[in-house]
Amino acid sequence: MTSITIDEAGTRPLQRIHSTNLPSHSQEPSFVASVLDKLIDSTATHHDVSHTIHAPMHLTHLVSSLHSLIPGIEKYATEYHVGNYVVVRATGEKFFESMPIYGRLGMHLLFYGHTEIKVLHEKSVEAVLEDLSIREGKTYDSPESVKSIPSFIRTYSLELDQLLYPDISYYKCFNEFFYRKLKPDARPVAHPDDPTGICSAADCRLTAYQNVDLAKKFWIKGNHFTVANLLGVAEDSSNAQAFDGSSVAIFRLAPADYHRFHSPIDGVVGETFDIAGEYYTVNPQAVNEPNFDVFTDNKRSVLYMTHRLTGQPVAFVATGAMLVGSIKWTAGGEKGRNVSRGDELGYFAYGGSTIVALFSRGLVTFDEDLLRNSESVLETQMKVGWSLGRSQPPAAAQ
Repeated sequence: MTSITIDEAGTRPLQRIHSTNLPSHSQEPSFVASVLDKLIDSTATHHDVSHTIHAPMHLTHLVSSLHSLIPGIEKYATEYHVGNYVVVRATGEKFFESMPIYGRLGMHLLFYGHTEIKVLHEKSVEAVLEDLSIREGKTYDSPESVKSIPSFIRTYSLELDQLLYPDISYYKCFNEFFYRKLKPDARPVAHPDDPTGICSAADCRLTAYQNVDLAKKFWIKGNHFTVANLLGVAEDSSNAQAFDGSSVAIFRLAPADYHRFHSPIDGVVGETFDIAGEYYTVNPQAVNEPNFDVFTDNKRSVLYMTHRLTGQPVAFVATGAMLVGSIKWTAGGEKGRNVSRGDELGYFAYGGSTIVALFSRGLVTFDEDLLRNSESVLETQMKVGWSLGRSQPPAAAQ
């Protein structure tokens, strides 16, 4: 199985990570689960992120414990280009983003362990991923975890000048830094005086489609993905009907991204519903697989909103993932609150994660460059407040 994009040299198709091209020396799900278990333990005591399970795949040569557990993984990672291509919006140039090591191993468990009854310590794959995620969340909530902050900044080349608190001694644990706040003017909203404007909800890698059917054709390949399953409601419910044929924006947050999320609309906050679920990786290569329904199986929290100009509904689905400790709504996500584009709604604790936003049919026309990239199966690098599209006039949206 191959993708339609090309490698850095532009010479051959990228190999997707799949059960048919994984290394033979690590085929057993129980083995991979034990690798994750040991690496999580070593990460808790090793404060150089580039030497832990949280390093990007291109730094596997620095993780000595990984080499002892899976010999040859560095060669394998290089051969199969373990990551994704992302388009820089300002220039149209592509860059290759290496996925985190934990995402790669988590995907291996998905491919090889999903049908297994027991994997590690008499637990299912899902239980193993949940335990690892909760354990890592506790590790990064501990005061000792502040020692990982400088290495995380170096590993992901983070700039601190836009932080509300740029002095890292301010943070009492790693997670506090991970969901760090920015200065109030760090993410200006595009076209602030245009009431039809709709903006990016996060610093992210974005895909956007004018309707759900297109999203399923190009990006979300899970066999059981439906709007109702995403929202955790019955197919004939009023909420499912309200978003029938809706437009879809998918905001994927990488580990290096600013992890607070913001309102994409001028509107009113409604009800919030938490949905229990799994802790699968939300890497695009998992999302693009038909046998895994990561968006509809994972733990998530759904916030309903009403677009002020048109009165049309928007569903904001914050989706957890492997090693994501929690989804937190802040004051901006309180029921009944009037919010403007760019107002904070909440944040994710450690780990990359995803927001799926549903805009009712006819509400939004996405920007052409975003649609073009998405239909080419490419993500677009975005920042909070950047233009996502525009709403239709009230009469057209009805």
